[in-house]
Amino acid sequence: MNQQSTLEQLQELKLIGMAKRYEAIIKQPVHQQPEPHTVVALLAEAEAGYRVHQRTQLYLRLSKLRYNASPEQINCTPGRGISKETLATLSDGTFIEKSENLLITGATGCGKSYLACAMGRNACLLGHRTLYYSMNRLIEALVAARLDGTYIRWLNMIAKTPLLIIDDFGLQPLNPDMRLSLLQILEDRFAKGSTIVTSQLPVNKWYEYINEPTLADAICDRLTANAHKIELKGDSLRSKKNN
Repeated sequence: MNQQSTLEQLQELKLIGMAKRYEAIIKQPVHQQPEPHTVVALLAEAEAGYRVHQRTQLYLRLSKLRYNASPEQINCTPGRGISKETLATLSDGTFIEKSENLLITGATGCGKSYLACAMGRNACLLGHRTLYYSMNRLIEALVAARLDGTYIRWLNMIAKTPLLIIDDFGLQPLNPDMRLSLLQILEDRFAKGSTIVTSQLPVNKWYEYINEPTLADAICDRLTANAHKIELKGDSLRSKKNN
């Protein structure tokens, strides 16, 4: 059997992980090469690992996370409002599998967006597709989808995403169309997907911010049901970085 031919066939079949591992094996001296059954196991392992890596990189690229953050970088010192135990519980991804929400509140600069992006990046590493929107970008995406006729497809895409991050909720007033769309998004995702929301406003102020009693009841109910709540505290991290 021609080893070079086998390598080329693996490449043509786009079995890239297998091809790279096989190439490394055949470069070894013959007496050091593993037994056939071991070779098969190594090739399968390499291909599986390669596909997981490629999927992860795709999810990270499509997520459009604001920060390249990770749970290990989160400050869990006393008084911050988040413990190491809470962070570890969230980092295992169970809240995503259970379609639970995560509501992160706190003053500007305290690390809300960074924590949300850390959870988003971690979700991608765990194999969960993730989408990040600042509230402004979410409104822009909504308007664009309505204008170009892709609104329903856009809603369906959002609905099927395991983790949706909405950053800076409460900074911009909601018009009637946005309130209805937000309710539709949350209705489609209820018990089917997880949503992380960050806001400078305390959760008990969200009803007032939405400013339409019937829709506010429905939106807040879907956000807060089965939700983990974190209120970050402490001085602005941005000012510390600038010092």
